[in-house]
Amino acid sequence: MFNKVILIGNLTRDVELRYLPSGQALAKCGIATNRRFKDASGAQKDETMFVDFTVWGRSAEVANQYLRKGSRVLLEGRLVLEQWTDQSGQKRSKHSITVENLKMLDRKGENEGYTQGAPAQSGYNQPQGGSSYSQPAPQSAPAQQPKQQPAQELPSIDIDEDEIPF
Repeated sequence: MFNKVILIGNLTRDVELRYLPSGQALAKCGIATNRRFKDASGAQKDETMFVDFTVWGRSAEVANQYLRKGSRVLLEGRLVLEQWTDQSGQKRSKHSITVENLKMLDRKGENEGYTQGAPAQSGYNQPQGGSSYSQPAPQSAPAQQPKQQPAQELPSIDIDEDEIPF
């Protein structure tokens, strides 16, 4: 069996961050996605789908810090069926997404929710289970830089602008 969902859309509300008694972060939010198609008569139609999602661990904290209503995101995760009993005693259910990978698609400064120094385009991986999380893999140490050579003067190049093909 395979359960994989990939959605691109805009957040329908600000991220709601909570912490479980274990100290693990949990964020809930919603995404709106659009689909444009032609109906039987050939007229353009738009269909909007609203889906709730859950993000766990460090990714939940990052989402809360950088994302706001209207932020454009890519979500990768799995479809889950949430079931509960409402206040009137009726059984309720809905499908939602448990996010395993979240990527911010807004450019720096495009969305007011971003703060100075926020990444322009970043992905945050989620663990498979959602019950525990690990830090992203550490970046490998930069290679030792070679000793700097004294700067050499570059030769000048004589190019006629009419010879440039673009």
